[in-house]
Formats: sequence, C-alpha cells, structure tokens
Amino acid sequence: MSQAALPEPAHRGAEAAPPAARRAAPVVRRVPYGPVLPVVAVLAALAVPVAPGGAGGAGPADVVSGLLVLCCALRLLRARRRPLTPVAAVVLGLPVAGFALAALTALAVSPAPAVCAGLARYLQVFVLVPAAVLLLVRDRADFRAAAWAFVGLALFQGAVGTHQYLTGTGASYQGAPVRAVGTFGAGDVMGMATAVALGLVCAAGLALGRDTRARERAVAAGCAAVLLVPLALSFSRGAWIATAVTCAAQLLLAGVRRALAAGAVLAAAAVVLVGGLGVGTALLAERFDSITRVADAPDQSVRDRYALWSAAVGSWREHPVTGVGLKNFPQVRDGHAPMSLSAASDTGGAGAAFRRQPLLSPHDMYLLVLSEQGLAGLTAVAGSWLALLVCALGGLRRARLERPARAGGPACGLIACGLLLWQLVDFAYGDIGGPSTVLTALSFGLVAWWATAAEPVPGGGAR
Repeated sequence: MSQAALPEPAHRGAEAAPPAARRAAPVVRRVPYGPVLPVVAVLAALAVPVAPGGAGGAGPADVVSGLLVLCCALRLLRARRRPLTPVAAVVLGLPVAGFALAALTALAVSPAPAVCAGLARYLQVFVLVPAAVLLLVRDRADFRAAAWAFVGLALFQGAVGTHQYLTGTGASYQGAPVRAVGTFGAGDVMGMATAVALGLVCAAGLALGRDTRARERAVAAGCAAVLLVPLALSFSRGAWIATAVTCAAQLLLAGVRRALAAGAVLAAAAVVLVGGLGVGTALLAERFDSITRVADAPDQSVRDRYALWSAAVGSWREHPVTGVGLKNFPQVRDGHAPMSLSAASDTGGAGAAFRRQPLLSPHDMYLLVLSEQGLAGLTAVAGSWLALLVCALGGLRRARLERPARAGGPACGLIACGLLLWQLVDFAYGDIGGPSTVLTALSFGLVAWWATAAEPVPGGGAR
C-alpha cells in the first residue's frame, strides 16, 4: 500500500486550522439556574398578599404560571428539540382525555364560559404547568434550587402566619382571630398550611439526602424544625396528617440510621418550639384532640364534610361513567346532600370582613373528580398519579443501586416522593381551589422531572 492511501489522522484537520479560527469558535456557557428562574418567580408571586374576598379567583401566581408556560414554549421553539420523553407524554397526557370528556358532558347543561374556565384550571394544574416545570428543570442543581425556593416561601408565609397568631390579626377560629393564614387571607385558609407543609417536606428531603453537604443539611434540618410552628398554628388537621405521613415515609426511604437521627431531632424541636415556647395552647390542644373524634363526635366542619362526600357519591351514582360534568357539582349538591349540611362556612379576619363562604366542592379531590368526571375521569387522573408514584419510587431505587455504598437516597428523590405523597394524602381532605393551587402544579412538575426525565443532561444528569 502506498503512503498516499494511508488514512488521514483524525487530529490533522484540527492542527491545520489557523489559531484565529480556533479562537473565534463560539463558547457555549451554562447560565446557573437560568431556566428554573421562572419556577422561582411563580413561588415569589405566591408571597404577594391576596386581596380580601379575592381568594377564589386567579391571583398573581396564576398569571406568572401562565408566563412560565409561555417561557417554556419559547425555549422549545428555539431549541427545536423533542419536548417530552414518551413516558412523560403518556403520564402527563393521560388526564387530558378525562378532562375533555367531562367538559363535553358539562356543555349540555352548563354555560360554555364556566366549562371552559374549569377545563383551563384542570389543564393548568395537572398538565401545562407540570410539563413546563419538567422541561425547565435541567438537572439536580436546578431541582434543588426550586426546592429551596419552596422552603423560602414556607419560611416567609410561616413568619407572617406566626405574627398573625401572636398579635391576634389572623383569620377567625372559634371566635378568636388567631388562625395563621399568611398572605393568602381568610378566603384561602389552607393556603399558608399548604405552603408551609410543602416547604417542610422539601427541607426534610434536603436534610435526609445522602448527597447533601453537611452545612446545607444542618440548615435544612433547622428550617424543617422552625416550620413546625406555623404548621401547628394553621389549625389545619388535613395538613398535619399529610405532613406526618409524608415525613414518616421520607424517614423510612432515607434509611434506618438517618431516620433515627432525624426523627430524634424533629421530636426534640417539636417539644422545644411547640411546647417550650408556649405555642401549645388550649385551642391547639383541642384541635389535635378533635382528630381522634372525627368518627364518634365530629364537629360542624367534619359533619359538613361528611355531608359533601355523601352528595358527591350520590351525584356520581346517577352518572357513573362520565359524571355530572366539570363545575357542575354545586348545581347537583343540594339534590343529594343530607339536611345536616350547613351549605356555607363562616370566614373573616386577617383583613377581611365576616362573610359566609359557600361550600362548592366536596373537599375531597378524589370524590370531586368522581362526581364531575365519573369513573372514566377518575381512572385517567388517578392512573396518572399512580404512574408518577411508581416511576418516582423506581427512580429512587435505581439511584440507590447506582451507589450502594452510601446509605439512603438522593435529596431530589426524597423530595419528589415526599411532594407527591403529601398531595395524594391531602387530596383525601381537600381539593384544588384558590391561589395556593399553583403550589400543587409546581409540585407535580418537580415530581414529573424526577419520575420521567430519563435523558442525561450535560453538567448534572437527569438524575
């Protein structure tokens, strides 16, 4: 073989290139936390005070969440890449079929604007915003930044709520203006409880993560302990139960050794902060005790909830497959509710005048979907949530197998599993509604990233 037939060395072209051309080559630099900043902006918008009486409509965070979806769409057009993996597309797209069928059913008996508003709300919370968060979060660093933003919002809302309790400027509870509601106001009494609980779950995941640095772990553990106070002062039994179940699950997923250490720290913090600093009051003790009496001696709020659940089941039985249609539960409620239903709850305080707030939902997400969307809608929605839970736990298991020498799971996996579990437990006592609903959408987005983002990203990896 002649020398001319020898193959060209792979590096010769690079050597032949002039130095000026090499210097002129563009350098692609990664902007730290750039794409995840819109997610942080939505959380920051949730700190804006809600106008009295306006908690039932769209708030600033809803507007910013729309901009979040638009920002994600523009990035996809510029990048010209496949937006979602097949698994993510199926999991997030599955509820759309149930929503669309329920909307078509509702159009036969309800005005189109109300039905479209309900459809848009469901798509925002369970499809569009979660998909946007999934696409904007690039790696674990972005995920952790979003988690710390959850913690920051929780600390802010918790500080406002604690101040309301101490100064007697909170929402009315048993005639006293002591209920901590943060900036969400009396119209969304679950808003601060949700923000604080989700921030506590994120802080617990960061503190328990095997990949968390010692200093960051200490700060996260301190934040989780501090957030126990405003969570208690929210007087929200549903948030207490969901948080207790979730934190117990996070401790078990983190490993026995970490569970014992973190559990001891949280128990000590609860004793010192809730008991030693005088946070435990007669009202709080009575609220805790009422959890054990929800079956034998329920209070009026529990009786109303039982009545609403009965109405939801009764309306579903008339339309078992497709339900009564989106936003139609208030129209059929009275025809199936027992006489014990008071139909409205008293709200006031925290800057708002006293008013009777109508009970327009069954305060149970599963029963709300069942009554308005039937078995078809519940199968699609619950199937999506179950798939997310299975994929999230599977991702945590794979992350453990990759590094078996280090006990416990990564912080992102513990946070994702915790956020999803909290939502699934809380849905047994509440449903979507009010400005704080955006937190549910963001939570599902972070869960979807951990559960379905299988393609590695340069500089951090999908997991």
